[in-house]
Amino acid sequence: MDGARTALVTGAGTGIGAATAQRLAADGCALALVGRRREPLEATAHGIEAAGGRAVALAADAGDPAQAERAVAEAVAALGGLDVLVLAHGVGGSAAVGDDTPEGWSDVLRINLTGAFLMARAALPHLEARGGAVVTVASTNAWVAGPGWASYCASKAGLAMLTASIAADYGPRGVRANCVCPGWVRTPMADDDMDEVAARHGTDRDGAYRLTSSTTPLRRPAEPGEIAAVIAFLAGPEASYVNGATIPVDGGAMVVDGTSVPYQPAPS
Repeated sequence: MDGARTALVTGAGTGIGAATAQRLAADGCALALVGRRREPLEATAHGIEAAGGRAVALAADAGDPAQAERAVAEAVAALGGLDVLVLAHGVGGSAAVGDDTPEGWSDVLRINLTGAFLMARAALPHLEARGGAVVTVASTNAWVAGPGWASYCASKAGLAMLTASIAADYGPRGVRANCVCPGWVRTPMADDDMDEVAARHGTDRDGAYRLTSSTTPLRRPAEPGEIAAVIAFLAGPEASYVNGATIPVDGGAMVVDGTSVPYQPAPS
């Protein structure tokens, strides 16, 4: 690849993953785009190539051991090596513990947490060879629980600790690992959540985003590119001494004391 950095991004068809792929391509990386649906991956790849970049779409389920191994092997073969692994895939679909099923719990953990383990496990030898970096995308729900989101929150908390474990074990081998924890971001997955909130509160999608951001100091959700910018920093050489960090990118939502909400001005 003529000395270009290379990156594999999961969940690259939409949302944060697609925005991250586009940002890394703009920064000069050649990309392998991984996700379960080929069509959105190819759309992201076409956009990158139209802008003069290089990207290959690799449809695979990160939560399947054989498919995770294959995706990494194909990425390395296509790109000539691997410098960066961004794990941006994930699903919601949670329930309260008493309302969930073993199958529902397992499905979320398999994709969000085990999928990250499988992709990292396959990629680490290649990252070690190049002094590479891992960036995972968890959530502020790694720290705080949402209503009926047990498996999602547990998977994101586990992902943050998985990242810390990679940082501790592989830092001595030259691999950095850091975790980004977004709050609400305007993505297709969040849009679905907002439509549910909108129906409950008699508003539209934009109104739902305003409601869910009403106690966030910046009073708005993030755009995918804002999360991608932090991921790109952590993946790049300017973050060469950042290892094992878990960084909220949430407009300040995590600093707000929930018990103080009644004291705040009503949202405009």
